[in-house]
Amino acid sequence: MALFNRKNNDAPSTTATPAVDPAMAALTGEYTIDPAHSSIGFTVRHAMVTNVRGSFGEHEGTLKLDGSDPSRSSASIDVRIASVDTGIADRDGHLVSGDFFDAETFPLMTFRSTSAEQLGGDTYRITGDLTIKDVTRPLSIDLEFNGSATDPYGNQRVGFEGGAEILRSDWGLTYNAALETGGVLVGDKVKLTFDISAIKATPQAV
Repeated sequence: MALFNRKNNDAPSTTATPAVDPAMAALTGEYTIDPAHSSIGFTVRHAMVTNVRGSFGEHEGTLKLDGSDPSRSSASIDVRIASVDTGIADRDGHLVSGDFFDAETFPLMTFRSTSAEQLGGDTYRITGDLTIKDVTRPLSIDLEFNGSATDPYGNQRVGFEGGAEILRSDWGLTYNAALETGGVLVGDKVKLTFDISAIKATPQAV
């Protein structure tokens, strides 16, 4: 399903432009991410031998989908750093401290899309600006479109899941400690995961 990408054809053609799929056109609109049914998580190597997993419990955002011209689709997400949860309170406290995120000074992590493309089938890549601690760098997220449905309350929902990899040092998250056996305590590579359910906004009466 072509949600995000419009195929370009530079060669002259005498054939008519294919009609827009009505099912896709019906998805056009603005959606609000449902935090109760969405998750933004991460995985990072610890002590060179295992992984620590966590998530951010407080986030909000919007998706703008254009089923008739998918290249106009976009995404905007704000994540509250203080909501980080790895299952260990002391570790969470260290993550929000000045050694890592410094959540008191920089309370939000944000993503603003700048472009999107279809990779094939229902797989898409959305590219944008990720800002952490006032450092903004480009990030591409690969997402699978899971479809749309109407829930028991009459809300039209769309779903996406996917992920990306970053080097935390690119955003100034450089804290570490050397291990006696070699290597470091915290890996630089971080795997981000996204599982998004978004609700279509009801059109305002004129």
